[in-house]
Amino acid sequence: MVKPRHILVVDDETDLVELISYNLKKEGFVVDSASDGETALSKIRQGEYDLLVLDLMLPGIQGIELCRILRNDPNTAGIHIIMLTAKGGEVDKILGLEMGADDYVSKPFSPRELVARVKAVLRRTKEKSATEKILKIGELEIDRERYTVSRGDKSIKLSATEFKLLLFLAERRGKVFSRNQLLDAVWRDEAFVEPRTVDVHIRRLRSNIEKDPAHPRYITTMRGIGYSFTGE
Repeated sequence: MVKPRHILVVDDETDLVELISYNLKKEGFVVDSASDGETALSKIRQGEYDLLVLDLMLPGIQGIELCRILRNDPNTAGIHIIMLTAKGGEVDKILGLEMGADDYVSKPFSPRELVARVKAVLRRTKEKSATEKILKIGELEIDRERYTVSRGDKSIKLSATEFKLLLFLAERRGKVFSRNQLLDAVWRDEAFVEPRTVDVHIRRLRSNIEKDPAHPRYITTMRGIGYSFTGE
C-alpha cells in the first residue's frame, strides 16, 4: 500500500487554508495547517511532512525566513516547499527560490493549479535516481538524503554542522567563500560565533575526509580569501 503524502499548509488566511486543504484532501493527501511561522516550525519539528505550501507574508517568522531555517537544518532540509505570495514582483520570486523553495505560485491562483504544482514537485522527487541523491567527488560520497559521508569503504562520522559545511562547499565546487560567507550560510541561526570557528571546522573536516590533511585535495585554502572545495 502506498503511503499518503503529508502536506502542511501555512497561511494566515483561514478561508484560503480551508480551500487549499479541501482540494489537496480530494487528491488523497493528508493535510495539516498552521497560521503563523512559529506554529509551523513547531509542527514540522514534531512531525513528518513531505511538502510545505508556505505563504511569503506571515505573522512572526516570515515565509522566507522559515524557508531558510528549514534548508539550513539537516533534519528538515529535504522537505519540499511551494511558496505563495500576494506579491507579483520578480524580486520576491527570486528570493523565495534562492532560499530553497521548489516552486512559486502568485495569488490569486486556481486550486487546480496549486494541486498540479504540488503533484509535479512530488513527482520530480519520486523520479530522482540514487545518483542524484548522492554527491560523488573522487572517493568521497555525500548522501544528501541520509546525511552520511563515506570515502571509499570507510564511513565518516560528522557532526550536523560539519555535514552542512561540507555539503555547502561540495555543492558549490570551485567557488571560493570567505569565513563570513560560510558563517552566514552554515551558522546563521547561532549567536556569538566567531570567524575562527570556520577554521576549526575546516580542520576537523580535513582530518576526517582527507587522506593527508596536511596536503588537502578536497578542501583547499585560498590565502587571504577563504576556502574552496576543489575535489581531486
